[in-house]
Amino acid sequence: MNGVAQPQDDLSGPDATPRRGRFLWIKWLVAAALIALLTAEAIYLWPTMSDSWKALTGIHWGWFAACVAAQMISLSGFAGVQQQLLHAGGVRVGHFRSASVIYGSTAMAVTLPAGPVFSTAFTYRQTRKWGATPVVASWQLAVSGVIAAATLASVGVAGAFAVGTRISPVTLVLSLAGLIAMFYGLRYVARNPSSIEAAGTWVLTRVNRVSGKPADTGFGLFDRALAQLEAVELARRDAVAAIAWSAVHRVFDVACLGLACWAVGGSPSLAGLCIAFAAAKAVGSVPLAPGGLGFVDGTLIATLTAAGLTAPQSLAAVFVYRAVSFGFVALTGWGTIAAMYRGGNAGEDIDPAAEREEQDRSAVARRRKPADTSDTDLL
Repeated sequence: MNGVAQPQDDLSGPDATPRRGRFLWIKWLVAAALIALLTAEAIYLWPTMSDSWKALTGIHWGWFAACVAAQMISLSGFAGVQQQLLHAGGVRVGHFRSASVIYGSTAMAVTLPAGPVFSTAFTYRQTRKWGATPVVASWQLAVSGVIAAATLASVGVAGAFAVGTRISPVTLVLSLAGLIAMFYGLRYVARNPSSIEAAGTWVLTRVNRVSGKPADTGFGLFDRALAQLEAVELARRDAVAAIAWSAVHRVFDVACLGLACWAVGGSPSLAGLCIAFAAAKAVGSVPLAPGGLGFVDGTLIATLTAAGLTAPQSLAAVFVYRAVSFGFVALTGWGTIAAMYRGGNAGEDIDPAAEREEQDRSAVARRRKPADTSDTDLL
């Protein structure tokens, strides 16, 4: 108040060193405990690590090459799923171009924080450049995810049945009922698009009434989205082909893991291999770390050991499998992005004006098209 500065404690004075030194022994104690823990773990794990290193140095390079080939076929299978679903939406794309996007998106998914977000955005952007409408591009991503989840569940169930695990009848019935309901729901919507139109019109009318907006607000956008959705005609041939490609994707990914085990001298049971694969993929789907590093590896080591491998063999097999499914795919995918999807090489930009005009024409054609009540070969 009187303008005279009040004296303050000088934390850097002579008393500061004793204060800090008073608790310095705690830091040294924690450091010593950590060193002791790491030393004990190293001593305990040394036999396993030593045997794993011997397995890696004695790797069978023929099986390793087959492991890489299986992973490439697996990714090619997922590219086939994308290609067939885009074909159903009227988009023609070659298998090589589709595979290049799969490699790039997978590399993003396994290496970047929040990788699946970047991966999905990258795939969406590229399919839009190929001519897919927003609805078709989103539909392709959603349906491919559903198919992938279904085939992964099939691998897990097959492994559980093969090993003799008891599955709850209630769980099995509910799962089958859900799949059947989803199948017939999609079939009904595909054959009766007017049901979506009626529901959408009802919702928009009441939303506009409650919000006080003009009565026709949102109907133009809804018509364009419905026109894009009606352009998707998933014939039975496309559906079967997409499921078959997804089966190729999963089977050869499991084969990649099995070949990694054989490369280091392991011989896991087929049932145990399927369970290990399904469990690792389930853990890897949780966005805890890029590519599920640590979580997936720990799961694979534990489940492969239960499947008949020794602990050193499991550790070596996981190292080989991750070197292929993580390292090889990441390097190849980022190389593909650098070569094909950077700057001007990424393809033609989307022309919003031209697309809007095309969508308007589709919407007008949809209004003029008579209802088709024939038994079309959809789904």
